[in-house]
Amino acid sequence: MSTQPTQLAALPYRHVLTLPAEPSAVRLARETAEQALVEWGVGLRHPTVDPALLILGELVTNSVRHAAVRSPQVTVIYAAGRDCLAFAVHDRHPYQPRLYASAGGTGAGGLGTVMELTLGLGGTAVVRADADGGGKSIWITLPL
Repeated sequence: MSTQPTQLAALPYRHVLTLPAEPSAVRLARETAEQALVEWGVGLRHPTVDPALLILGELVTNSVRHAAVRSPQVTVIYAAGRDCLAFAVHDRHPYQPRLYASAGGTGAGGLGTVMELTLGLGGTAVVRADADGGGKSIWITLPL
């Protein structure tokens, strides 16, 4: 898996979940996020949580829909600190989407929704290629 952005290394809370690249992965990734957030003291009523769960769901859905043929598993990395929530969705498909090109898209769902919500919350998004170029992680960082 690729290296994560340096500032994320300082986040004290972290959890990694690897799931089969199947539709059920979306629900499991969201439920795991909710459980981790509660354990980390981030209330589920925090205004960032619902949009973050939607972003996570869209990213896992994209991996299941578009990468499953080459990536039988999807890995979700969750991290948080006092004022920051971050997560990544990793698959082993080499295609790297242009996230910021999706920001003005008119399509419902997908990366357009991810970028609209991320930017609306003052967050950032980045695609990081695996060292061997055979996969990627999409990292989302949101202020809490």
